[in-house]
Amino acid sequence: LAGDGDFLLAEVGEGSFGKVYKAREVGEKQRLLAVKKFNFRWESEEAGIPPFMIREVALLRKVGYFNHPNIVKLLDASAVSIGSALDLTLVLEYIDQDLSTFLSKAPACGLGRDLIKDVMQQLLRGLDFLHTNLVLHRDLKPENILVSSRGEIKIADFGLARIHTYNIALTPGVVTLWYRAPEVLLNSVYMSSVDMWSAGCIFAELFLLRPLFKGYTEVQQLQKIFEVIGLPSEDDWPQESPILYSESLGPRGSCTNLLPNLDQDENDLLSVSTVLLLLSCQK
Repeated sequence: LAGDGDFLLAEVGEGSFGKVYKAREVGEKQRLLAVKKFNFRWESEEAGIPPFMIREVALLRKVGYFNHPNIVKLLDASAVSIGSALDLTLVLEYIDQDLSTFLSKAPACGLGRDLIKDVMQQLLRGLDFLHTNLVLHRDLKPENILVSSRGEIKIADFGLARIHTYNIALTPGVVTLWYRAPEVLLNSVYMSSVDMWSAGCIFAELFLLRPLFKGYTEVQQLQKIFEVIGLPSEDDWPQESPILYSESLGPRGSCTNLLPNLDQDENDLLSVSTVLLLLSCQK
């Protein structure tokens, strides 16, 4: 049983703190559900529920009042503490697949422009709603974007999300590396632009069917980025950054020619994506 009257059908995902199951609601509606089960052990009695769990539930409840079509819906949440163990269960609407899975099934010729436009319009509507309500997602990537069988796009996984205020100390270690904005990599101040950067990376990936910037360290990730958008001047380099300014990080001017396998249409779209990334980086 997943909860009161919900039957688990299959495990569909696993993370560091728990698992995600597909379940069916028992009763008249018989809806398919996604059930996230977090298993956590207390380090001490004073530790309490981990902050990321509280944030995800609180933010999903906050945005849930508006019933936005491009945000995944939280239907129920419960927590049970037994000794040093805590079991937290979130029940959400079930969506068929994530964007990463969707892209893995794309034909070799790529996605059509109309489909790319539709996906991005829905994604940006969801982001606009979050940012209007001062919510920063901070971990936008294809695995956290759901795609229904009807083509609906829904933003999910709010474990790293935060309410933005001007006096908040924003943490640097957010967003999966390939979708991480330069200001995050450089430990600089950031706001909603970090989500817009991730959206720009996803925009390019919809067309390329591969990540645009695929680095394996923070320095390598910066090099991949600056190869495309150009290295900023030393005057614009954050003084507090642990990564020192170096001209070896990339060329001064933007250059999509470093991606020689793209034809003219692909470079046109990549140029639009690059503009989106540059605008996000300058905010």
